[in-house]
Amino acid sequence: MKKGKKYLAEAKKLDKNKLYTKEEAIKLVKETSYAGFDASVEVAMHLNLDTKKADQQLRGAVVLPKGTGKTKKVLVIAKGEAAKAAKEAGADYVGDTDMIEKISKENWFDFDSLIATPDMMPALGKIGRILGPKGLMPNPKTGTVTMDTKKAVEEVKKGRVEYRTDSYGNVHALIGKVSFSDEDLLENLKTFVTLIIKSKPSVVKGTYVKNISLSSTMGPGIKVDVTSFDK
Repeated sequence: MKKGKKYLAEAKKLDKNKLYTKEEAIKLVKETSYAGFDASVEVAMHLNLDTKKADQQLRGAVVLPKGTGKTKKVLVIAKGEAAKAAKEAGADYVGDTDMIEKISKENWFDFDSLIATPDMMPALGKIGRILGPKGLMPNPKTGTVTMDTKKAVEEVKKGRVEYRTDSYGNVHALIGKVSFSDEDLLENLKTFVTLIIKSKPSVVKGTYVKNISLSSTMGPGIKVDVTSFDK
């Protein structure tokens, strides 16, 4: 893919062979963002994992202390008290089979996150082929299949990000916007990286984190020194 002039101009500010400290990387990701809007900042970690093995697949969620800068619309599929609690916690949409039907018949996707109680999962499973490819199928590992709908909704609204390894052993996460202060981006970055490091499967031998990079929407990738997270 051919890179544009603006991208190349920003990429020149970076030393391709250098690993930057986390503090330097945060400053640079803001400086090299040239989008005409408040761009998102993303971290990517390449891990030494064989994701063909079930015990080397990472999947979960984390609430970023400073939020993501994005307001997420939440749909909760629940009945009774769990539905009531979800409404009170600020869920955008709450329903049960009526909502499942709306998704399947109208191809309705006016939400970013889907939370469901365990009893609703068999009904949701019937539209799994629609939800799965969009990454919307609730999962206990990410806290989106739960009876505690109040907590789940609050966490999504606060800035919870989900992550899972791809087939190459990479994990990605949104950690904020370029308009965030350096301190807030740094705190979110440290929270995410520390969690991934702590989640290292015991079977992994040798170097676990191969590399870490930061980038803004459309901006160049900045390589981060893994050892700067030890401090």
